[in-house]
Amino acid sequence: MITSSTNKKIKRVIELRDKAKARNKEGVFVAEGVRLVSEIPSQLIEEVYISQSYEEEFEYSDLRLKLGVKAETVTDDVFKKMADTKTPQGILALVKKPQAKLYDLFNNDKPLVIILENLQDPGNLGTIIRMSEAAGVSMIVMSHDCVDAFSPKVVRATMGSLFRLPLFFTDNLLATMDELQNKGLKIYAAHLKGLSDYSECDYREPSAFVIGNEGNGITEQTAAKCDKLIKIPMAGKVESLNAAIACTVLAYEAFRQRKS
Repeated sequence: MITSSTNKKIKRVIELRDKAKARNKEGVFVAEGVRLVSEIPSQLIEEVYISQSYEEEFEYSDLRLKLGVKAETVTDDVFKKMADTKTPQGILALVKKPQAKLYDLFNNDKPLVIILENLQDPGNLGTIIRMSEAAGVSMIVMSHDCVDAFSPKVVRATMGSLFRLPLFFTDNLLATMDELQNKGLKIYAAHLKGLSDYSECDYREPSAFVIGNEGNGITEQTAAKCDKLIKIPMAGKVESLNAAIACTVLAYEAFRQRKS
């Protein structure tokens, strides 16, 4: 049992929890909580840690058999220092980052893609990832300047969808959009200059929606690259919607059309 927070393993967990640079260097992140850990594909699990008070419950749970790895037990005080939540459940895992490739998308004859440009709010990103799985999105493409998809707040907000929905990270968003268009995807973006109502477009063919920064929207260059700028009609004096809400409106319209 590990009894000190100065233990090298514990210090590594804390660094991976707190620092995107460490997560990027190692290709590993922290997932915490019974539900979230139970969602991790076994091939992605590197290490599992449990608190002393959770040890007996873990020993006789189906989760232990599912994970297929030996858990390292730590004292409750040490676990509290490792955990990101105020009331930890007593289990966390170090997880290898899933690696999606853009060409994997083209195995789907009618892919639906969400493109995120400079999205900064962890809650928005987590919500978008979770919603995208529910709405049948094939992949999320993220620009290099988006918030870290593997930070603890984002990981928790996805409720496990992070392990099932492919994420592709690009250093050149415009070039990636070119690649998608060359493969037949039509790219849409909700925009103040949009002329067509979002519900009037046909998303049954290969399609993508661009969602931009919460404060500034998408850049002019990205808007110019889109095939069509659309609008989400709004009543009252509201000028724009929260990024995750706008993304949900568009994705579920595509989902509705593809079901009918």
